[in-house]
Amino acid sequence: MIELSVEPSWRHLTRWLMTAIDRSVAFIAATDRDALVAELFAAEGARLVRMARLFTDDRNAAEDLVQEAFIRLHRAAHRINDPAKALPYLRSIVINRARDHNRRGLMSLRHQEALPAGSAPDAPEDALLLDEQRLRVVEELRQLSPRQRDCILLRFYLELTEVETAEVLGISNNSVKTHCRRGMEALRQRMGDPE
Repeated sequence: MIELSVEPSWRHLTRWLMTAIDRSVAFIAATDRDALVAELFAAEGARLVRMARLFTDDRNAAEDLVQEAFIRLHRAAHRINDPAKALPYLRSIVINRARDHNRRGLMSLRHQEALPAGSAPDAPEDALLLDEQRLRVVEELRQLSPRQRDCILLRFYLELTEVETAEVLGISNNSVKTHCRRGMEALRQRMGDPE
């Protein structure tokens, strides 16, 4: 009879300890999740907005897409075992949300500034020529397949590595190379550039 009364109390104590441990782990995970999201926002928020803007042509929409991406990252952060995987995951969310945005027919791809921020061409004629060239490149980029366009923008505009681009798009490194090569060849042909 004594064993029966002791056993349920051990079960109760074990259950209580497990619940306390689960709550502690959940609190630590939530704190780490908040820190991860805040860290990534500080380090990559502006770049992600620029990336989203390439795909949406609307700064407000780009900011909204990035904000939504960070919210989704926060919700899913408990499933990310390696913090180094959080940024590629975040980029994937932004690109996928931008695609969804475009599918709804709201906006389309446009290239942002070709010049670095704060710089200006030497003469007004240069600015006009630069704008014409930029518009032509944007139009030609629009003609590429979505995968080629995505690879070229991520690799050459955002300067991601092949590995990072592959992680963002969920394709292999060799596919990134192939899409970039084919996309660049198509751009050269369309723009009449022999090299």
